[in-house]
Amino acid sequence: MKIHREGKKIIFGTLTSLFVVVFLMLLMVEQWTWLHYLFVSILALFALAVTAFFRIPRRIFADSPSQIIAPADGTIVTIEQVEEHTYIKGQCLQVSIFMSGTDVHVNRYPADGVVEYVKFRRGNYFVASYPKSSDLNERTEVGLRLNNGSRILIRQVAGVMARRIVCYAHEGEQVRQNQELGFIRFGSRVDLFLPLDFPINVGLQDKVKNGISPIAEIV
Repeated sequence: MKIHREGKKIIFGTLTSLFVVVFLMLLMVEQWTWLHYLFVSILALFALAVTAFFRIPRRIFADSPSQIIAPADGTIVTIEQVEEHTYIKGQCLQVSIFMSGTDVHVNRYPADGVVEYVKFRRGNYFVASYPKSSDLNERTEVGLRLNNGSRILIRQVAGVMARRIVCYAHEGEQVRQNQELGFIRFGSRVDLFLPLDFPINVGLQDKVKNGISPIAEIV
């Protein structure tokens, strides 16, 4: 397991703060009680949780040029036909993955292709599982033209606690399936907008893993 680069400064700051607090307590508190030990334990658990949030577990990624692979870890919360106005500009299938605070928050490209569209949009910070959060929350949109000419849109959506969306996409870039697309800090969702004729391989409330779980077939 590795630690994502987006978390190294945060983890360092968290651990440094923990050590400073404990050091000051050792200097100032002559007789520790169970409350002091409980306080330090809570701080240690918080530091451990922050570290775990930025983990990148070792995985054997799918090598599936004929499939759309999950761009994020989490739970499928939306599968519906919608009108997409920014890149696909027409009817398509929306598949949304909600990421809880305990999920791995690395986002990956679901297929090979060329990045044709990148747009950051400011917005609100509603709960990411709320259906309208896809259109109302702060978000980043990445339009990808697949090798067969089909177009898909990947949308990183902020949530209540997710105040930073990191996106590494650049227009004109050739990308590979499972290459890092970005990172979202502290709970959010990723929406996929796919052509209507792509058969879907998941159902509502299914758990998926980035780089592993097949979402749809490319036709």
